[in-house]
Amino acid sequence: MNGIEILRGLIGLSSLILISYLFSNNKKNINWKLVAVGCFLQIMFALGVMKVNFIHIVFQWISSRFVSLIGIFHKGTEFLFGNLSDPGQAWAFVFAIQVLPTIIIFSALSALLYYLGILQKICWLFAWLLSKSMKLSGAESLSTAANIFLGQTEAPIMIRPYLAAMNKSEILLIMVGGMANTAGSVLGAYVQMLGGTDPTAQSYYALHLLTQSIISAPAAIVVSKIMFPNPDESNLKREIKVPKSSLGRNALDAISMGTTDGLKLAVNVGAMLIVFTALIYLTDALLLKIGSLTQLNAMIVDWTNHRYDGLSLRLLFGYLFAPLAWLIGTPIQDILAVGQLLGEKMMVNEFYAYGTLSKMLNENVLQAFSKSTLIVTYALSGFANFASIGIQIGGISTLAENQRENLSILGIKALIGGTIACLMTACVAGMIYQA
Repeated sequence: MNGIEILRGLIGLSSLILISYLFSNNKKNINWKLVAVGCFLQIMFALGVMKVNFIHIVFQWISSRFVSLIGIFHKGTEFLFGNLSDPGQAWAFVFAIQVLPTIIIFSALSALLYYLGILQKICWLFAWLLSKSMKLSGAESLSTAANIFLGQTEAPIMIRPYLAAMNKSEILLIMVGGMANTAGSVLGAYVQMLGGTDPTAQSYYALHLLTQSIISAPAAIVVSKIMFPNPDESNLKREIKVPKSSLGRNALDAISMGTTDGLKLAVNVGAMLIVFTALIYLTDALLLKIGSLTQLNAMIVDWTNHRYDGLSLRLLFGYLFAPLAWLIGTPIQDILAVGQLLGEKMMVNEFYAYGTLSKMLNENVLQAFSKSTLIVTYALSGFANFASIGIQIGGISTLAENQRENLSILGIKALIGGTIACLMTACVAGMIYQA
């Protein structure tokens, strides 16, 4: 690390905290000690993984085992699709065959680990650490810890008995935590999208995506508690109780249920990508036509030195989100490309943005390759996009119908908070990064 990068990272973190502060509903009641502890935990954990040798070795081992697991699970895809599952053939990398089955398999594995009680014990440990260090209620810390491994609608199941009685501050934390974290069921898909068929590249992305998933937990807490502080912390119950209910009647039933849930998620991801990709191309065609009629296209080509062919969403996203890209430490020559990716994630989803990033990596679009790639890998993690607002309202309200109004009211704030939390993890990673 060097002094300039540390200073830039601290400026970025402070600016993101300031943005959260501007959206706060009760600025006088913010617990700044909690904010300081949360930022400290993010930096210390990231430092440990990237700079402390034995911790780095442990996480490198975990990431390599994760990659090995992906390779083993791919055998199921090979059985069903045969030669079509070989990305080395002429058809190369087919998203529906290489990525979507991974979501199904990891969903089934998560269900099995939940049935065996292993996932609950790991979540309890993380919840205990968060509760003790950041003084959260047991339900809040457990939900946030569960989001490290589970999706934004699965994690609240672990605190279902407490949902109905939660106040808006606690509900917002659950929503922000869901949008800021990366579920285990999609982690393998991200690794495959970015790492392709190279085990070394896969291990690299697995390491940093696992790191992001953990440090995004305190980031989500910090942002949500700035935006909506607890009205009366003395009323918070500190006890952490993990529900004893298990998923399924036996292990096979749990695997079957997890497979079904994974299939629904995979189909939903595929359908969303088909629709949004088509809509983006339609919008670009309309914008290009407008640019042609108004002579904007020629001006844009000259102005951007042929970087863009004319008026497009890529151009608009790039310039609109470029300040945020700079804020999180992106080298100046790549802020337009990273800004475009940030816009795609928020407006469409993270799968689409990671798909675009994969193309950028193959085409060497990012000039400061190593650092920009690291930062944007962290920034694009999580489920902070507009579609997630509807997913959370529909999913969480089935567990506590009386919270539907609060979920609807807090939707946009949760989206902003989840986005800021993801940007904070990217900022920390960029600050600690050293070529």
